[in-house]
Amino acid sequence: MLLVIDIGNTNITLGAFRGEELLGTFRMMTKLPRTSDEYGIMLKELVERQGILDTDIDAAIVASVVPDIMHSFGSAMIKYFGIQPIIVSAGGDIETGIRVVTENPKQVGADRIVDAVAAYELHGGPVIVIDFGTATTYDVVGADGTFDAAVIAPGISTSAQAMWGQAAMLPAVEIRKPESILGRETVASMQAGIVYGQIGQTEYIVEKIRAESGYENAKVVASGGLGKMIAQETDVIDVYDPQLTLKGLRIIYEKNKNNINNKDNKEY
Repeated sequence: MLLVIDIGNTNITLGAFRGEELLGTFRMMTKLPRTSDEYGIMLKELVERQGILDTDIDAAIVASVVPDIMHSFGSAMIKYFGIQPIIVSAGGDIETGIRVVTENPKQVGADRIVDAVAAYELHGGPVIVIDFGTATTYDVVGADGTFDAAVIAPGISTSAQAMWGQAAMLPAVEIRKPESILGRETVASMQAGIVYGQIGQTEYIVEKIRAESGYENAKVVASGGLGKMIAQETDVIDVYDPQLTLKGLRIIYEKNKNNINNKDNKEY
């Protein structure tokens, strides 16, 4: 059984696959400092709550944008699961099927590479991959699997928190679509600006990407927690897949499993 792990700036999202079947997903917060033992104990408990024995896990693959926790996290996988995980990175030797052709490929986050792999393998290219996370990223993958370019904007929650954090008279609000864009009180007005602003940004950026890249018919695939709300309100997003990153990690593992013995305690 394969454990796939996406370490983001806000959450660590995990999934367990048996073949192509996703058996369960679970999350923990990223920003809490933990030792390798704390990670190991928590991971085992989360896995077992899904009805999966830790001894059933015989391989793992990780995409991380938080380098500071990788030593403790990797040590936990070795100590508590007996597995050296595959680490996905832009500059690594792992086969992904995607060729990054930007000016500095090593600057592309592992999560974005994984999303690009999933979108390209599942939906073909050219494809525009949107991740509504801490940052909202728009990644452009060509017809031949090249990672060509990207747009990075503040995430929905990040923008909202900055607004009410910097404006003394504005309260923290739930991020959801109001009944009308015409807000008649402060909370609805803020929600309208946050949600409809993101919809407008998404439509404009996708339009500009298609025009400047020449990929006029590029499919748009979106992921990320708040992406569902945006996808429901615009026709520019063709597919919303909340498990895109986890699926991408499984696909990358399948491309590399014959070349890597995950039980060996060596660096990747």
